Amino acid sequence: MNQNKDISDENYRLAMGRLLVMYTQVDYLIMRAVAERIVDAPDDESRLFMAKQVGDESKHVRIQQEWIKRFGTDNTPVFSELQQEMFLAHFRSLNWLDFLTDMYVCIEALGGEAVEQIVPMADPGTRESLKVPLQDEIDHVEFGLGQLHDELVKLPEAESNAYLQTIGSRLDFLDDTLHGLGIDVPGMFEAVGADYQNVVDMVMFRRQQILESLAQPLAA
Repeated sequence: MNQNKDISDENYRLAMGRLLVMYTQVDYLIMRAVAERIVDAPDDESRLFMAKQVGDESKHVRIQQEWIKRFGTDNTPVFSELQQEMFLAHFRSLNWLDFLTDMYVCIEALGGEAVEQIVPMADPGTRESLKVPLQDEIDHVEFGLGQLHDELVKLPEAESNAYLQTIGSRLDFLDDTLHGLGIDVPGMFEAVGADYQNVVDMVMFRRQQILESLAQPLAA
């Protein structure tokens, strides 16, 4: 539902501003995490795509920083320096398969789905600022899921299927980590008028779609 929010509403501007800052920080951290893992990519085509993604994320950060400045709200970071380092340390610790899962399923695909749920109720300027990042994200997710599929088909069928069952728990782990860092994600979404349970339902539906898309070729 498009509610045509007015940024002159101080409560809305504060709430949406917090979400925009968090989204910008996440894009910045994705940029850094992906840059560090280019060396682990299996071939030149993958390395070239990941290098492009780093450039895309840098572009997204600039777009969002400019809009936050014009939006006129608190730009204090949501994640502290220590929390950002914890995020990067987590991705450094992962093997290639787990990196693909956490980055492209949990963060890019499912995190992006959550952001999509607030776009219709955002003000026109915020919707415009999210257009390019969300469009680029489609390509990033397609790449990541393709890489994940390629890795899964290398495994014995039973092992591949068992791994697919862990994706749900990996998403739960990341969600618990955010709460453990003191980030009130439900409160942030509800503050801009979103029905958080509906957001969760849509994310879970998207997760099921991804799991089914990954499982079908394995069973073929």
